[in-house]
Amino acid sequence: MGDSLLNMKAFVATARGGSFSEAARQLGLAPSAVTKRVGQLEWSLKCKLLRRSTRRLQLTEVGERYLETMQHIVREYDDMAAGVKRSPDEIEGQIRIKAPGSPMAIDLARLLSAFQLKYPRVTLEAVLVDRTVNPVEEGFDIVLTMMPSSFHGVIEEPLLAFPRVLCAAPSYLARRGRPCHVRDLADHDCLVFTPMGPVWTFDGTNGLTTMAVRPRLVTNNNALLVEALGAGGGVAVVSRMAVAERLRSGALIELLPEVLVPDLWVKALVPTTRANLARVQTLLSAIRDAFRAVAEGQTAHVAVG
Repeated sequence: MGDSLLNMKAFVATARGGSFSEAARQLGLAPSAVTKRVGQLEWSLKCKLLRRSTRRLQLTEVGERYLETMQHIVREYDDMAAGVKRSPDEIEGQIRIKAPGSPMAIDLARLLSAFQLKYPRVTLEAVLVDRTVNPVEEGFDIVLTMMPSSFHGVIEEPLLAFPRVLCAAPSYLARRGRPCHVRDLADHDCLVFTPMGPVWTFDGTNGLTTMAVRPRLVTNNNALLVEALGAGGGVAVVSRMAVAERLRSGALIELLPEVLVPDLWVKALVPTTRANLARVQTLLSAIRDAFRAVAEGQTAHVAVG
């Protein structure tokens, strides 16, 4: 492998890890070697890629612009070196997958473990985080998300619709009263799930109605949202699956049942440059089957095949 490619690998690892020491750990090198390689890359390009300070490293504007291209070059080389292109029927190589930190409808941990048992030559990097991620910019093969964001050069595949419900705890309703119409939500404390935003949409007898609500809490973590809801913190639109037991027990009360809340979709985002890789398609197929099983009311613990 030439020095230029090694230098790019050092830069990509540093940009991902946020420090020379983390990049060194990933690459199995001394931090000084990583620092030297990034410096050589900057010298050859005649520009600064990283802004250094005593506390942190930040990409410069040029570094942000070059990162995507260098990630692509490094990953293409790694694929070729692993023999993926020479043996298209052999499932091997690395897959980077991002999923929400909040629990999903499928048991992702079990699915990924079964996948690796079936395909031992695949290495997985799984990142669980509740934020919007552009898979192209951050070097992911598959991103599972409920965020509405779309990105250039990324294929979107809907996986599962989550029916949602407007509800609140009895303690909140006793304190603030029960809304009788969508417009009454303007006078209530609302708990907002980030993918939905503070403008809520309802489908009633007169068609779609949008309502700008007053957020008392905004979070991208579904578990936190449900706990705040159960504690009487306000009114929220949440996944019916996530609060089914609380609705049955009376710990939460459904509000305005005559209006429908549009479903929230879980979808997979796959960069077009990675979509045809056998390992990515095989894992995506397993994920697709797991969500299909949930949609059909079956167990989410499907076998990988």
